[in-house]
Amino acid sequence: MTDHDYTLPIPGGSARRLAVGWLFLALYSLIGAGLVVILILIARMPVIHDMIPWTGSFKTALVIHVDLSVLVWFLSFAGLLACLNLREGAGRIGLAALGVAATGALLITFSPFLGADAPYMNNYVPVLENGAFFLGLILFLAGVGGMSLYALMVSRPSEGWSKGAGALRFGLRTGLVILIVSLLTWVWSYRVLTKGLDGVIFYEALFWGGGHVLQFTHTQLVIVAWLWLASASGGMPNLTPRVTAFLFLLGALPVAMAPILHWRFIPGDPGFQAGFADLMKYGGGVAALPAGLAAFMAWKKADPDIRFQPLRLALILSLVLFGVGGVIGFLIQGINVTIPSHYHGSIVSVTVAYMGLTYHLLPGLGFNVPNRRWATRQLWLYGGGSLLHVAGLAWSGMLGIQRKTAGEAQGLETLTKKAAMGLTGAGGLIAVIGGILFLVICYRAIRTPRSET
Repeated sequence: MTDHDYTLPIPGGSARRLAVGWLFLALYSLIGAGLVVILILIARMPVIHDMIPWTGSFKTALVIHVDLSVLVWFLSFAGLLACLNLREGAGRIGLAALGVAATGALLITFSPFLGADAPYMNNYVPVLENGAFFLGLILFLAGVGGMSLYALMVSRPSEGWSKGAGALRFGLRTGLVILIVSLLTWVWSYRVLTKGLDGVIFYEALFWGGGHVLQFTHTQLVIVAWLWLASASGGMPNLTPRVTAFLFLLGALPVAMAPILHWRFIPGDPGFQAGFADLMKYGGGVAALPAGLAAFMAWKKADPDIRFQPLRLALILSLVLFGVGGVIGFLIQGINVTIPSHYHGSIVSVTVAYMGLTYHLLPGLGFNVPNRRWATRQLWLYGGGSLLHVAGLAWSGMLGIQRKTAGEAQGLETLTKKAAMGLTGAGGLIAVIGGILFLVICYRAIRTPRSET
């Protein structure tokens, strides 16, 4: 292992079993989100949506899809990465945290059948206003927060900033600290919010601050994934470990503004909204841009061995989607589907990186090597379909199609608008096929009695 090798060892014993549990929860979240997204895509496609009677439940399906595919998937994978920070033999408290989080995820999934169907499409954590959903959400976040705190307290000895692994572990720890800060920000917001607010206004104010803070966790962890994928595919990033650690520190520093914004403003006030938006706008890419460039240069000189093809592909697709999502963010004007085009690029960027890292981690977690050819095809389907989906949304946004609508509410009265949303739906369906294939490949790697190449 060289100083520029940005990989982490897989712990053994109970810590490894705990990591497997978090991986299974992450995969479960994608199964649930994939089933729900099929309903969403059909509800948005022209002509077809007129033939089905259930488009009224579009918003309910969208709430569950977003929470499973973003919140539960990302934070469950963060739980998996947190396990890599545990000392050998650690895991009992982590197992309890996993059980609490898994119970919460199940309640979120089935909450539409356990209470009122009252969806609110606020940003970051859209909600169903029923008791089962909120109990599930609280349990899931408590489990993830407990796992993060446990991984920070019962951590492995650091390799130091002179080693790539040490710098990577520092990035992981900063991501977990930011995650805890985001949870505290939500608690803080809840305690000070005006009780007279209700509906989407209340939930928008509640989740705004912590939601923005949580994006810094996702950014820190996707940088960890980029550097790891680059190293694992033979392209050592041309960053010294000390510079890398400094970039992680730089990426975490903006979060220090969160308590100041809470001290100065009440959640929901214009200053509060603008402050956190600017925090993400000006601070979110500080570490990601140079780290992403270093990962791209490493990708160009990665080992051409065909065995590393899925890792190389996951890395470049993630970098491209991250860049596309960032550029589209500057094109946002008004409340239209350009907004989801922007954040879908960023979200899928993280997902693709985690998919590639999953393929790499499965053998180390005690499972078989995933089928390399099918893994490559899956990444092309998911990443390529997502790019079409993002392009279709951006095009639709330029045509004025509003976000969070379905059926006739979209106003698809022209052929151009129908073509734009048709591209959106087609790209989304291709991405869904790629997502399903990812789950199949993982299942076969876990269940097949022999290794595949």
